[in-house]
Amino acid sequence: MASGSSWRKTQHTYLDLKGIQKNQVMWLVKVPKYLSQLWSEASSTEVGRLKIDKNQKKPRISFTLREELTNAPGSHGQSTGVSAPRDHQFFLEGVRGQLLAVLTEDAAHKCSLEGTVVHRVECRAAASDNYLRLKRVQIQEACKPTRITQKLDKVVTTNYRPVADHQHNIEHEKKKKERGKRVRADKEQVLAVLFAAFEKHQYYNIKDLVNLTLQPVVYLKEILNEIGIRNMKGPHKGLWELKPEYRHYPTAPRIEPDGSGQ
Repeated sequence: MASGSSWRKTQHTYLDLKGIQKNQVMWLVKVPKYLSQLWSEASSTEVGRLKIDKNQKKPRISFTLREELTNAPGSHGQSTGVSAPRDHQFFLEGVRGQLLAVLTEDAAHKCSLEGTVVHRVECRAAASDNYLRLKRVQIQEACKPTRITQKLDKVVTTNYRPVADHQHNIEHEKKKKERGKRVRADKEQVLAVLFAAFEKHQYYNIKDLVNLTLQPVVYLKEILNEIGIRNMKGPHKGLWELKPEYRHYPTAPRIEPDGSGQ
């Protein structure tokens, strides 16, 4: 960092470190969901009054919501018909050895360090009948199903029509057309491919041989009947292998007797 500069370059942007010089301390406050919604929808910058009573051994902190903002929103931002509680209490906790900071970002994507967090605070509404009514309404809204059954007065002709064909079937047919109709190749070429395949493995099913030779099934079976055998039983039932006269597999070397004892 250059001398006298308060900007430190990171991977994507710059971080303004003037907050360290100001040594500004902040609180990290957790508020109820309805309170944060009321604050975000407020037309004025003033959302309430904070009162700190230092006459006691431990400071007593209370927050009073503005009366104009007490119309509590529901789960979808709609009015619940129940007013939100105005009186709240702040309960302070330490950061427990953690180093927490507050960063802000402007329109130019420049980040600034505003200050460090010295207290974690939980905001709780004061116990009252109004607060209990609000919680009851919120629980009832949360239990409402997102989908409901409706009775139709007339036949629907524009929506909910049966699908003529599913997307995966359409894609499969498209691939088949792009692949095109299999054309018969020269018999000698097909035999060369088959013999090369059977040198690697002794048994094949017809589907694998079709994919290897790219030939029509009927034409391929005609050639296989000349050089191969389809097993009808045993552990290799349904698989093709070469006839004995066409087989050529490496065999284990024969061990001759050394003549001892003669």
